[in-house]
Amino acid sequence: MIDVEDLTKSFNGNLVLDNLCLHVGDGETIVVIGRSGCGKSVLLKHIVGLLRPDSGRVVVRGQDITQLSERRLDEVRRHFGVVFQGAALFDSLTVAENVAFGLIQHSRMKRNEIDQKVAYCLDLVGMNGAQDKMPAELSGGMKKRVALARAIAFDPTIILYDEPTTGLDPIMADAINELIVCLGKKLSVTSIAVTHDMKSAYKIADRIAMLHNGKIIAVGTPDEIENSPNPVVQQFIQGKAEGPIPQCADAERGKAKP
Repeated sequence: MIDVEDLTKSFNGNLVLDNLCLHVGDGETIVVIGRSGCGKSVLLKHIVGLLRPDSGRVVVRGQDITQLSERRLDEVRRHFGVVFQGAALFDSLTVAENVAFGLIQHSRMKRNEIDQKVAYCLDLVGMNGAQDKMPAELSGGMKKRVALARAIAFDPTIILYDEPTTGLDPIMADAINELIVCLGKKLSVTSIAVTHDMKSAYKIADRIAMLHNGKIIAVGTPDEIENSPNPVVQQFIQGKAEGPIPQCADAERGKAKP
């Protein structure tokens, strides 16, 4: 479904992606993990064509999207649904209007057909009946559900999740994880998620890929990643700091003075 081949991207001389390679199979859910600022979101933006690489290719459904015009890219993007980190709902629109936004802008569906599709998508994520609510009336978990309903409204074959459980309590995060797994099976979509949340990664992933220093340094099933011999992978999944925090080290040295 998606092949990322030797992808390289720099910003102001700072190398973010370094000949990165990643294969995502049809119907697979792959989770990309890595430290803050390592380039996970930059990778997603290349996959959906929002950024163009310095070199390398992104092949989606057999097309090298790095070579497409903006018009052709828009056609490819219709195969994608995106769930943004903060849900990114339009505050001035109701729940129904948020979910219907893409359908109104990019389809020829009649109003009653759009209303039916909106109700169907909201029902899939457990939010039917919330059509007239405003985003300000929703909890963080409810906003994520509406964002997911909006993402699936255009019948995508690929869904991208940017930190899907960030800002949620553990119970709501687990509910979102369950929803991602359920929709992946029910809709037979290919999914890519980036996250820091290892509980989420283990639960939703068919495979997990570790991004470090611009490269994918490990790929495997959740069990393979959990038991990886790579010390960088182990440090991340166990959440261990690389050394003492400088201020704390200074304080300890201060205590040791006579």
